[in-house]
Amino acid sequence: FNITCTVGGLFPDSYYILFLLEMKAEIKKEEEPETVDQQQQEDNHNSEHPSGREDTAHSDHVKAEGDKGGHYSRKRPYEENRSYSYYEHREEKRSRTPQPPAEDEEENIDDSLVTIDTYNCDLHFKVSRDRYSGYPLTLEGFAYLWAGARATHGVIQGRVCYEMKINEEIPVKHLPSSEPDPHVVRIGWSINHSSTQLGEEAFSFGYGGTGKKSENCKFSDFGEKFGENDVIGCYIDFESGEEVEMGYSKNGVSLGVAFRTTKEALAGRALFPHVLVKNCAVEFNFGQKSQPYFPPPEGYTYIHNLEMEDKIRGTKGPATKSECEILMMVGLPACGKTTWAVKHAEENPEKKYNILGTNAIMDKMKVMGLRRQRNYAGRWDILIQQATQCLNRLIEIAARKRRNYILDQTNVYGSARRRKMRPFEGFQRKAIVIFPTDEDLKERTLKQTNEQGKDVPDHAVLEMKANFTLPETCDFLEAVTFAELQHDNAENLLKQYNEEGRKAGPPPDKRYDNRQGGFRGRGGGSYQRYDNRDYSRGGYQSRSGDGGSGYRGGYNQGSYNNQNYYSNYNQYPGYSQSYSQTPASGQTYNHHQQQPAQQQQQQQQPQSYNQQYQQVC
Repeated sequence: FNITCTVGGLFPDSYYILFLLEMKAEIKKEEEPETVDQQQQEDNHNSEHPSGREDTAHSDHVKAEGDKGGHYSRKRPYEENRSYSYYEHREEKRSRTPQPPAEDEEENIDDSLVTIDTYNCDLHFKVSRDRYSGYPLTLEGFAYLWAGARATHGVIQGRVCYEMKINEEIPVKHLPSSEPDPHVVRIGWSINHSSTQLGEEAFSFGYGGTGKKSENCKFSDFGEKFGENDVIGCYIDFESGEEVEMGYSKNGVSLGVAFRTTKEALAGRALFPHVLVKNCAVEFNFGQKSQPYFPPPEGYTYIHNLEMEDKIRGTKGPATKSECEILMMVGLPACGKTTWAVKHAEENPEKKYNILGTNAIMDKMKVMGLRRQRNYAGRWDILIQQATQCLNRLIEIAARKRRNYILDQTNVYGSARRRKMRPFEGFQRKAIVIFPTDEDLKERTLKQTNEQGKDVPDHAVLEMKANFTLPETCDFLEAVTFAELQHDNAENLLKQYNEEGRKAGPPPDKRYDNRQGGFRGRGGGSYQRYDNRDYSRGGYQSRSGDGGSGYRGGYNQGSYNNQNYYSNYNQYPGYSQSYSQTPASGQTYNHHQQQPAQQQQQQQQPQSYNQQYQQVC
């Protein structure tokens, strides 16, 4: 702004010159949008600063469109049928290539010990340094998600038990009051290659805090409800004839047998201790404690105390990053990417692929095994946006973990592919192109629309078609595989799509349309974002106008703490890898940032998960 004023005072035709300079600058910025960290910091500002916003977070999200953005804001149409691919499409063009993150250093644990397995758990389940307790991320949309974890070892014989205590129901005041059962734990046993969604697949047996048991998504009443500070005992008996029995106790009182299966059906596969939590912190006693919470029934042995030959080790993760693989799906919406990803993961169980996609996020938001889309009472588009934000954070976390991944997004923009692959430097990086015939694409799109509702607006699909490029092997892609139409046929059809998209012209709501000041980044007032954030801001990097302070200048709070958002989720006392960097005095599992003096005085007492949860990821 100061430079603009100076130049304007020096040249007679300064207004014309300035206009050309600003046009050039704006075009450059549209080509090089804000960084991932800046956008993620912006997305999470209200949650990062607990200055009285916690109780009103949900009401802010559902505020009427016309009430947001100030006098000059533009109303954008509320479309209930916009789904995850639409918001993914909006994110595709936003961010510059991030720097590769530092890899999390796994502490070496004695392989003979039975602990929570940091490889066989969800990315958003945080495990303690000693590997005997953990809790899920609860920031924003993560509070809707289940998070699961398995133990390192399973069993195939004997009478074996373990205990689980719910240490805390983490406050999640940002959830709507209509959210059913915001705090639940499901506990039980599962085979090694089942998903982390306990009780929702075959040979996955779970008893939940709502007083329900489930196996293969079949729910029925069992036992009692349980919650914070309750201790659930889990018992498995391989010595009752041809059947295997699984029973439970609550606070030392037997609840009886919940599940039976046959040894023939198990076919020699081990069953592993398994927990699935929603907004609860849990702790295990596998037998490592000097005293149990409650004495086990006669004849049962804690799994930790079994002989080594009687414990079956679960799948171990890759030893080095070079052994890890990430498969990037590439294709238009509804072309079949998710179908291919799920099938490939099922056909290669030894790889234990983590599918990173909004579909996978929505699967972790199920209620009683049912997806939310048909029975969700709130604003569906807001939930989808939160799911997309969760996915972005999980991708950042994933790049720090030695695992195998399938990135299930459209990835039709060449710049987006480079940006998304760069954090996974050192992985085996491959692209899987799903390019069906035009007839098949139309048929699949119609089927998805009938099953899930309108997914992506036509103008967004046309914009993707106009900008779609086929991936080639390069410095960030070691291999490219075409799963349906092969390269030459796909390229011929793509030329038609490119032409179709270009003829359709730009979408109706390009980023620079109808904003105060004409172009992005010049401040001067607030505006309405597609993702319903309602604060004011200026332009880029502290060039504030009347409406805000800009990305780096903070939102009416001075400068923003410009730190890497995802490198901090592991800075918790007692929690794995580099959590030891954080002093543990007077805190629970969460580490708080510096706060204003008045707030510091109010928070001298030990702090709960919710008081600190905003730094989790």
